[in-house]
Amino acid sequence: MIRQSSFKTGSFNIPRKTRLLKGDLDMTPLIDCVFLLLIFFMLSSSFVRPAGITVNLPKTVTAEVLREEKFVIVITDNNAIHLEDKPVSIAELSDILKNRQSGIGSLLIKADKNAYLGKIIEVWDLCRDLGIEKLNIATLQSAKP
Repeated sequence: MIRQSSFKTGSFNIPRKTRLLKGDLDMTPLIDCVFLLLIFFMLSSSFVRPAGITVNLPKTVTAEVLREEKFVIVITDNNAIHLEDKPVSIAELSDILKNRQSGIGSLLIKADKNAYLGKIIEVWDLCRDLGIEKLNIATLQSAKP
């Protein structure tokens, strides 16, 4: 006599000890991750403005993009001259440039748009008298009209 098996081939009826619950999602770990990301980005970003002299550069349409120059002379809106973020007079500027004349390949003048043209020309002529041939004036590019 052949005994029949109670199992059908391909289907097993295994009782489960766990019940499937409706989808409840715990929001606490998600909120923790969001706060950690927020804190990370707040600490890694810098909100401090870089130190330096504030200059409103004039806008031009034909400006060319140049790399940052090694020697930068800044003329502020009240016609004060700064070299390496230190205020200098025209005589002090002349002495400093004479001492460094051999190392100066090119020089950038950042003049505020409200600075007197006479002061800019005075600095320009001083540099030309010292033999500095590559002089540039910093401007901002504006959109073509």
